[in-house]
Amino acid sequence: MTDSHAAQPETLMALDGVTLAFGPKVVQQNVTFNVRRGSIFAVMGGSGCGKSTILKSMIGLLRPTAGRYLVDGEDYWAADDTHRVEVSRRFGVLFQSAALWSSLTVGENVALPMQMLTHMDPVTVRRQVELKLGLVGMLHAIDQYPSEISGGMKKRAGLARAMALDPDILFFDEPSAGLDPITSARLDDLIMNLRDGLGATIVIVSHELPSLFTIADDGIFLDAQTRTPIAHGAPSWLRDHCDDPQVHAFMHRERTETQSGRTD
Repeated sequence: MTDSHAAQPETLMALDGVTLAFGPKVVQQNVTFNVRRGSIFAVMGGSGCGKSTILKSMIGLLRPTAGRYLVDGEDYWAADDTHRVEVSRRFGVLFQSAALWSSLTVGENVALPMQMLTHMDPVTVRRQVELKLGLVGMLHAIDQYPSEISGGMKKRAGLARAMALDPDILFFDEPSAGLDPITSARLDDLIMNLRDGLGATIVIVSHELPSLFTIADDGIFLDAQTRTPIAHGAPSWLRDHCDDPQVHAFMHRERTETQSGRTD
């Protein structure tokens, strides 16, 4: 007799009835979902639905007004500051704009978390920087400044910095935003290789359909009007099977825009 529980993927993170608000303004309420270990989980929805706000809460920048955020079964926000810092050391974050320090070289940007948060000696830091940049194909730009590299290269450099402390959880905020289709596809391949090669769990905020369909194996769809999640599943599954009008319009919008001649 097969043990059905043995085949169930392990939950690494979970939001349980989370409400996020800024004063009286509720952004999202009663948000509940699980993120499986080793998955690429997408937070989806139209503009202003609260995708990035969810991400800010998950990386520890915004405390929920209600509900629980669990990491490995422990309530992140109920823990003391010391424990939250320890848990946050497991996080790596790629911000939408890459957020590189313009006055530092690419290598110095990647080195910064190691210099601030570890006791590595300079030689070890340099080796780790070279390793991380090598993983994202950016070793050749180690001594260049952000102003000297392209948008796609900045995203890859930001990804290298997100991996600086060898996190097992990565958060990406619109990683493909502003990139051309070829560069975006290469970044998608890189993200999947990092998941497969490093065993990382990835949470991604994105509205880029080709990227979502390619890399995400689970996700949640947020509605801006009701300020609640209205669909849950892999983007490709939601595209083919979800009959909610808003989800359907979102998942099929590129086909509609092409037929109508829109290019914006």
